Amino acid sequence: MRKVVAAALGGLLVAGLVPASAVATQRDEAPGAPGAHPSWLPADKTGFGGSRGTASTAWFTLQGGRMSEVYYPDLSTPSIRSLDFVVTDGRDFATVDATAKSQRVERVGTDTLTYRQTITDDRGRWRLRKTYVTDPARASVSVSVDFDSLTGRPYELYAVLDPDLTNDGADDSARVDGTAMLAHDAKTAAAFAASPAFTKTSVGYSGASDGITQLTKTRKLEPYAAAQRGNVVQTGQAAVDGLRSRHVELAIGLGAGEAPAAEAAKGSLRQGFRSVQHANESGWRHYLDGLPGAPGSLRTGKERDLYRASVLMLAASEDKQNPGAFVASPSMPWRFGNNNGDFSPSGTYHLVWPRDLYQIATGLLAAGDRRAAERALAYLFETQQLPDGHFPQNSKVDGTPVWKSVQLDETAFPIVLAAQLGRTDAKTWQGVRKAAEFLLSYKGEKGQPSPYTQQERWEEQDGYSPSTIASVIAGLVCAAELAKHNGAAADADRYLAAADRFRHDLPAQTVTTNGPLSKDPYFVRLTKDGDANSGAKYNLGNSSITMDQRAVTDAGFLDLVRLGVYAPGDPTIRNSVKVTDGQIAFTTPTGQFWHRYTADGYGELADGSPWDFTFPAESRTTFGRLWPLLAGERGEYDLANGDKESAQRRLRDLGRVASAGDTMPEQVWDENAPSGRPGFPTGRPNASATPLAWTHAQYLRLAWDVQQGAVTEQPRAVRCRYVGC
Repeated sequence: MRKVVAAALGGLLVAGLVPASAVATQRDEAPGAPGAHPSWLPADKTGFGGSRGTASTAWFTLQGGRMSEVYYPDLSTPSIRSLDFVVTDGRDFATVDATAKSQRVERVGTDTLTYRQTITDDRGRWRLRKTYVTDPARASVSVSVDFDSLTGRPYELYAVLDPDLTNDGADDSARVDGTAMLAHDAKTAAAFAASPAFTKTSVGYSGASDGITQLTKTRKLEPYAAAQRGNVVQTGQAAVDGLRSRHVELAIGLGAGEAPAAEAAKGSLRQGFRSVQHANESGWRHYLDGLPGAPGSLRTGKERDLYRASVLMLAASEDKQNPGAFVASPSMPWRFGNNNGDFSPSGTYHLVWPRDLYQIATGLLAAGDRRAAERALAYLFETQQLPDGHFPQNSKVDGTPVWKSVQLDETAFPIVLAAQLGRTDAKTWQGVRKAAEFLLSYKGEKGQPSPYTQQERWEEQDGYSPSTIASVIAGLVCAAELAKHNGAAADADRYLAAADRFRHDLPAQTVTTNGPLSKDPYFVRLTKDGDANSGAKYNLGNSSITMDQRAVTDAGFLDLVRLGVYAPGDPTIRNSVKVTDGQIAFTTPTGQFWHRYTADGYGELADGSPWDFTFPAESRTTFGRLWPLLAGERGEYDLANGDKESAQRRLRDLGRVASAGDTMPEQVWDENAPSGRPGFPTGRPNASATPLAWTHAQYLRLAWDVQQGAVTEQPRAVRCRYVGC
């Protein structure tokens, strides 16, 4: 049975967009339900775009040669998986553009989040230029497409959109609506339309009847009209041939139902791409105009471009409906992208971590955006803080906790941020006092007293951690300052006494004098039992091995210097720097970087395939790679130690790891990078979370630190108490 679907079903008949003859004959339900298991694309994003205003609640990412996730209605919720293009001659070949080897991505202008991808066919038959921007007036992504035949022969171009609505691609339904296509689930809808209008449309199931599967198998597109409850995909043939007609504009509209989604797509197409682009870019330029320019520590045009991109990406990482809620990364690396029940179905990085939020806020504060830091502080204390005073491990942008382990640094850092912002008002003090009281009263499952933490900053181990204890000491000293301003002298005295006690006990808990890595005392990563000389053993997790706690090092002790708890010239600090450099540093073509800790396993397998948490302990199946942001932390130590030249080099090296689209990664390939095959260059981004907001924030902060010759983030009250003013 065949049926006719009229163009006006969803109100998408727009003058100039839908030809009068646009009444397509469609088959009924597409075969192959429910389609393949949905999964998100890799996390190595080369672009991240959004709008400055609050009217648009859509964001996009780029991965490889395609557009990847679109987030809607908030930054905790990906709702589109990908937009691909297929080029075919209708007979001999059909090529997905993202598989081409020649791929170029660039930001269109140094002060924008407009991106262009240029893809050239491996056999020189065609070239495709795709420019992306969000519409600041509505929840839609606009795409300008220029298609050129390089052989003098006409070709067919198909756009293939994969909705995964409301962070779950297994329960969507789709239908053709004239020359546009609609998809929906119980909460969200998407509309996909073009100008000039698509000449052929089809919806199907991923891996069975979707456009890519059809075209690569048969070079033809069967026009199915509907696909119900599954992993649905929408395909439209663009009205271009690469010769006589070469330009088409697409719009992906999103909404709480089909009608608002269709209206968003229709509105963007009616306005036209150039107008949408101009409005978006004007918003970002106006934002940057209100901030200081890039500091003089950034010596090249490329570095200054990356600085502006970092400011923009951090600003774009703030949710529109929940001011101050900045997500850690618009990505879901490795197993986190499998869209399964373990991660409900995806979460983790596109959530709000209090620790990452502190890093983002201090980065934007260094860049001159005090209002953003104020919003972050308000979100922390008014939305995210729990009734007992501590902060959840992470939360959705609306503040709903997701992972619930207790990390004391995540309760301490909001206090430090309040002090850095000079917030002595009574309302802030109420939240600070609750947090400080939690820091004093917390006990582990076996009664271990604070500063024992259920998880340290790498979220994998419990115990006594130098970096966590540094934040707790700094948090209590800052809380004491705020207490004094609010007439709570007794509280101030208690907080200072506890901070002094924690500092006094710190060496016994975290500095080994009989460890195997040096004859002189050095900080260990953490201790399980609070005795740094005991030789207790623990498994490191992530398929890694079991080790004596005295043999495991990381650079987290540098927080003691950054936060003013220890002087940079302290002998134990100096020796610990030597130990970490000898154990976990590696020099790459882009610079010297560090692993998180000895024998880290949080990274890809030896052959470069994705990390997973399912590999057995002791198997050493996965390998943690190098973290560029640790070079930024080392640069802050260099500055505190009076070595501005080294800090300048760290800043340069940190900037070298950015992608062509100015996104900065969580990790880069290390000495264990797969060899003998292309695609794994040492010192370049792997498939970890990218862009990682923490890395961008560290770049901004270090740039201003180097400019001013000091660690600007260091709380004065802490430094004056323990190091000297």
